[in-house]
Amino acid sequence: MKTFFRNKKKRKSESKENKSTVFKRANTAGTFTESAAHTSTSGLKEKPQGPSGFFERLKSGLSKTRKSLASGLEKIFSTNTCVDDEMLEALEELLITADMGVHTTIELIERISKRSAEISDADRLKEVLREETLTFLENAAEVSKDINLKPCVILVVGVNGTGKTTTIGKLAAQFSKEGRKVIVAAADTFRAAAIEQLAIWAERAGAHIVKHKENADPSAVAFDAVNAAIARDADVVLIDTAGRLHTRVNLMEELKKIKRTVSKRCDGAPHRTVLVLDATTGQNALSQAKLFHEALGITDMVLTKLDGTAKGGIVVSICNTLSIPISYIGVGEKIEDLQEFDPKLFVDALF
Repeated sequence: MKTFFRNKKKRKSESKENKSTVFKRANTAGTFTESAAHTSTSGLKEKPQGPSGFFERLKSGLSKTRKSLASGLEKIFSTNTCVDDEMLEALEELLITADMGVHTTIELIERISKRSAEISDADRLKEVLREETLTFLENAAEVSKDINLKPCVILVVGVNGTGKTTTIGKLAAQFSKEGRKVIVAAADTFRAAAIEQLAIWAERAGAHIVKHKENADPSAVAFDAVNAAIARDADVVLIDTAGRLHTRVNLMEELKKIKRTVSKRCDGAPHRTVLVLDATTGQNALSQAKLFHEALGITDMVLTKLDGTAKGGIVVSICNTLSIPISYIGVGEKIEDLQEFDPKLFVDALF
């Protein structure tokens, strides 16, 4: 019996020692810290979903918007038998309610008005809406997802609560699955627990993490991450950033400083500046996109939390108003719930 308890204590001690080697912590401010979590791939063992599985999740997530549009179209045609000013006015109100935005809605109404002769029922109106909406999404400039640059530096920005850090973790997992060596930079040094959250995702994704002490200079963290990527011949650097209220001017200046700093270490960096938006915020997401784009020159966007919003039209509004492409959309918490944006798939789920 004594031998049993001695062995049990020994096993507990070994377990604690193993856990303590996963992450090293800095003891002084500004100290460079690098943790290698690449030996763990537990987060990548989730059962993958095929395209059809993801489409069903997307369709389910957009069900509130789709049902609202479908019932609205049926109601419009129940009181109108032809496309006239009264019907177009009712349709305009319906689209604005779905968060298509005033600018995009007016354009859609004009296009539908020109095709009024071919619209005889709600189903045909839905088809025309689908076709015209798809052109808005396809006309947004294509984003280059080529990450053959070595290292490819991706700056990820967005306000707090959009799912920015989680998105970085999911992207890191996807790149790791492709056999790429990934480094994540914990440059959100101000938000409580942000560094720890990213460290957990790095371990799950099989990525390295570069971090400093809390409240350290974010630009220094980003610089050290790029430095480490060059030294270790890494493929991708994903930089997490602070996300205080987008009306704070100093946040934008801080992000600009990070851009300047990494460009000094790596030519052309950051090669992509990705904005993460919460789809449930509707037109507020559009306001955020405008401000971030004006300050930083956003290359592409990720829309999260599409699983259960009644404001799915915001995707169309953003693409049409800003002509910034959407590279990924998220419909859940799992790694595979973040997928590349497919305009046709989205429109089919929306209507």
